[in-house]
Amino acid sequence: MKKLIFAGLLSLLLPHKVAAQPFQEVSYTPEKTQFALFAPNDAKRVTLRIYQQGLDGKAVKTVKMKRTANELWTATVRGDLMGKFYTFDVGLGECPGVFAKAVGVNGKRGAIIDLAKTNPEGWAQDRHPVCKSPADLVIYEMHHRDFSIAREDAQYKGKFIALTESWVIAHLKQLGVNAIHILPSYDYGSVDETRLADNKYNWGYDPVNYNVPEGGYSTDPYQPEVRIREFKQMVKALHDAGIRVILDVVYNHTYDIEHSNFQRTYPDYFYRKTADGQYSNGSGCGNETASDKPMMRKFMLESVKYWINEYHIDGFRFDLMGVHDIETMNQIRAMVDTIDPTIFIYGEGWSAGSCAYPQEQLAMKAHITKMPAIAAFSDEIRDALRGPFSDDTVTGWIGGKDEAESIKFGIAGAIAHPQVDMTKVNYAKEPWALEPVQMISFVSCHDDMCLVDRLKASVPGLQSSNGQLSNSQMDELIRLDLLAQTAVFTSQGVPFMLSGEELLRDKKGVHNSFESPDEINHLDWSNLTKYPQVFTYYKNLIQLRKNHPAFRLGNADLVRKHLEFLDMPEGVVAFRLKNFAGRDDWRDIIVVLNANKADTEVSIPEGCYTIVCCDGQINEQGLGTLQGNKAVVDPQSALIIH
Repeated sequence: MKKLIFAGLLSLLLPHKVAAQPFQEVSYTPEKTQFALFAPNDAKRVTLRIYQQGLDGKAVKTVKMKRTANELWTATVRGDLMGKFYTFDVGLGECPGVFAKAVGVNGKRGAIIDLAKTNPEGWAQDRHPVCKSPADLVIYEMHHRDFSIAREDAQYKGKFIALTESWVIAHLKQLGVNAIHILPSYDYGSVDETRLADNKYNWGYDPVNYNVPEGGYSTDPYQPEVRIREFKQMVKALHDAGIRVILDVVYNHTYDIEHSNFQRTYPDYFYRKTADGQYSNGSGCGNETASDKPMMRKFMLESVKYWINEYHIDGFRFDLMGVHDIETMNQIRAMVDTIDPTIFIYGEGWSAGSCAYPQEQLAMKAHITKMPAIAAFSDEIRDALRGPFSDDTVTGWIGGKDEAESIKFGIAGAIAHPQVDMTKVNYAKEPWALEPVQMISFVSCHDDMCLVDRLKASVPGLQSSNGQLSNSQMDELIRLDLLAQTAVFTSQGVPFMLSGEELLRDKKGVHNSFESPDEINHLDWSNLTKYPQVFTYYKNLIQLRKNHPAFRLGNADLVRKHLEFLDMPEGVVAFRLKNFAGRDDWRDIIVVLNANKADTEVSIPEGCYTIVCCDGQINEQGLGTLQGNKAVVDPQSALIIH
């Protein structure tokens, strides 16, 4: 009879004596189930327990596992275990091991299920939506709960399958985004799945079971199949709409050490320590994992592969990628390329503290040139536009600070460009991307203040004693919001936006809302009718980028050939995409970004132009014409002409 594999690892032949060992493998047939665990050779006793249910109740069978190879412990249980639960115990407490593929409520026990029965109708025919280049992506970062919890017509508020509902698909398609970056969606630790009525909130950067969807986003966390099936339904609905799904992965640390599945199966193997024997804390969360160790590297490779094969994931965002080593990231990229080279990989090119590993070997932003086809976020363009991460009250270029060179660096895609003076760029002092698609262009994300809150906190004249802005202040806020995003979406990097920015989202000024209540984090859908001009501008701006390949050349040599920065007065950044860049229908496109509070006259190449963006309006059919070598740009807005 064909063997069904439900929880385990395929063997990757990595160059290390333990690399062929599985972490654990649960191989099921109706006659028997075989269990295997990666654990220390000197473990005094390794125990397998079988349970009838996912929480509570005594074990119905206890089996002493045997060491059958180097760091490999195995056991065979006769009889049909379908629907049963299991734990491993090396003497530090029970856990489902490190690679459970199904779990009971709160992820305490692994589950034996038939994964094939979790596939929604048509799953075998599901495919990655077409993406010829990462430059074609428009990434929308979303938290499951934020997005749907306050939507009146949502049937499954805060759940995976909310994203299958017609209103969601309609909104995303109308906006024009084609990739959804979902915040951590694996089983995480800070929300009690038995008390979901408490409405406890978390972003999910506290991993427990890396390869199982989070039960709190399912309609029934007690039934192991439900979260898996509903996650797949979500992916399929988005794929059917032509939208890719990117998973936020947090391999750099665990929720804690003592209770982690890593520590409970092989103490201290999976974590880095400092020279004095303390746990290193490059994650800022109390620990950091050791991607450089063969079995941690293998775990990451197998996990990424599993999410692609089982859940049809289209991309991965690596949290604190700078904690991982370059070699591991390159091996992941190479492995993914054998499956589908269009799967996009990017991450945070930094750590949250110093790591117990040589800095020059870590996957930092400065080392992106050593990681072809992996991208990183550009804090240069983000902080140049709105102000530094280190101080919410300090403004950036849109509030009057001279950060033009940093913005030019971001517009070019963090590559070497002859017109960018690296000595004047805020952070990087040399180009860090080989290709523009290695740079994520953004001005806000889940971390830090959202754009509206940051503008209110830092731009002179937008502060209010009672939190309410006057009509003129709101007008200025909206102008600056749209101006900042115009820089992002006309840049040569891969554009990225936080969900709800198209609704003029705010989070009541909360800087770090990782466990703030829904009152802070929810999207206010009434803003669609309050500020319709904001959604319309975002939609048209995204469509402009999609319709014109000049904005997404995807190649450094083409960018240097066709992107020319124009000399501008202070407070203005402008560039020309010339000579049918990217075989665009428009011969020359000029983008002028004016942060000044007054009309500003600028010099442009002589010509007869059609205006497609002016004073907060975008219309590709034309808003008027312009002739000559001068243009007047409205205050705090963008002018785009061709």
